[in-house]
Amino acid sequence: MDYFEAHYVTLILTTIYVGGCLYVGWYFKKKAAEGVEGYYVAKREIPGWVISLAFFSTSASTNTYIGQAGLSFQYGLSWAWMGFIWTLFCIISWQLLGPKMRFQTARLKSFTIPDYFHLRYKSNLARSIRMLSAIIILFATLWYMIGIAKGCAHVLTSVLDIPYEYGAFAIIAITCAYTIWGGMYSVLWTDAIQGIIMFGVAMLMLAIPFMYAGGIDNLWETIRNTDHLTESGRPIQSGLVTFGELVSFLYILGIGLSVGMKQISEPKNLIRFYSINNAKSMRFAMIWTPIFLGVSLVCVMGLGALVHGMATPDEAAYLIKNTDEVIGFMLDKFDNKWVNGICVAGLFAAGMSSLASVIIIIGTAFVKDIWHVVRPMPDSKIILRTKWFMAAYCLIVFVMTLYPMAGIVELTAFAGAVFAASFFPAIFGGLYLKWGTDLGAMASMVVGMVVNVVWRFGFRFDFEGLRDIHEVIPAFVFSMLTYVLVSRLSAKRRPDEEHLNLVFGKK
Repeated sequence: MDYFEAHYVTLILTTIYVGGCLYVGWYFKKKAAEGVEGYYVAKREIPGWVISLAFFSTSASTNTYIGQAGLSFQYGLSWAWMGFIWTLFCIISWQLLGPKMRFQTARLKSFTIPDYFHLRYKSNLARSIRMLSAIIILFATLWYMIGIAKGCAHVLTSVLDIPYEYGAFAIIAITCAYTIWGGMYSVLWTDAIQGIIMFGVAMLMLAIPFMYAGGIDNLWETIRNTDHLTESGRPIQSGLVTFGELVSFLYILGIGLSVGMKQISEPKNLIRFYSINNAKSMRFAMIWTPIFLGVSLVCVMGLGALVHGMATPDEAAYLIKNTDEVIGFMLDKFDNKWVNGICVAGLFAAGMSSLASVIIIIGTAFVKDIWHVVRPMPDSKIILRTKWFMAAYCLIVFVMTLYPMAGIVELTAFAGAVFAASFFPAIFGGLYLKWGTDLGAMASMVVGMVVNVVWRFGFRFDFEGLRDIHEVIPAFVFSMLTYVLVSRLSAKRRPDEEHLNLVFGKK
């Protein structure tokens, strides 16, 4: 009873929110079961406002609300520049990729990103490109999902005293359930609801340090002259408010690019373009999605720096080395039942929106783009086997979340780097460059993947001078150059004019 009295508001609000998500999944269960197009892309009939909120909510996950926000506790308000980088890439994604991807995928009857590569590059090698891209999705998504589940589990531990492993299981199991039931319908509609919650929670969380400190002037004076220490033991002093003093701009740029570029290359974001219903909805989403994302990022990206105004020196010494726990600490320290309840529901929303999106992506990648390509199967089996694989993959993610390989930001940034370097050249080339070839697409994927892995595990952390150069930078450059060079050298492999006319709209 003592536990319930202490946490009843948070428990009730979180239960209502979780129950709503499960209801949406169950509500769309029958509609999603009508065919592969319904389960995978919601029959391309989703309104623009839903897609806009869904894109925002899946882009701003617990990586943002917990990992990135917490990391600014270590790096100061300089980290807020990350938000400008992300917003810029959101604008690029919707202006550069959205309309063309919606148009081409509808004409090609594409349901996944890998099968877009197959249908767009149309050759005896395109089948292999499709399977390779599906393998890349399975590899990179694992890192991403672990980071998201880790963040949510830490919040539940801090605010509700739920053991880490139970929290990780809860977030994964609940999200997996409603995704399996309703497919892309439930993913998009729950993401839209979650987007509304997340937008409000971002502004509420920003207000917490100011309310705790007694106003803007008091908080600013505290963090401007803090007596807390950096991770290396030297005084922070004015470092929290001085640009570049606690972290190099090169590192900010690398992490910003790796996560921001996910919006122009990651399947869970790009698949939103498949489902939007018409040009009017597309125009709405092109304007409002960057606004939703930009305002939220302004609120949360420097939040950790402000939490110094709530922490004692001993608490700060712990948090500076455990930044994934900063937001949970903030909520626990503020200790307001209603604020905690609303914020935990919002943080749950941030995690579940991204998890749901990638859960369905990994299911479609394995079943439709690997299994079905190797051994074709009827649509009824495709949907059933997609559901079973999603459940199995979530179990693997849960086990690995118990032993995470790195912090939230590094996990999700590495996944973003893999997608950016491996997929963007082939996607951009497919949408805009008629002379892009299947060989160029495959070579760029291989180079992007290899350079990412080699740079991270073979160079970056073994040489002090390379530590701040994130793997996305060399990987993206080499991958893009490879696509252009190989496509030019293999010009004879480009699809015939009839197929290109179909793709680019002249037929």
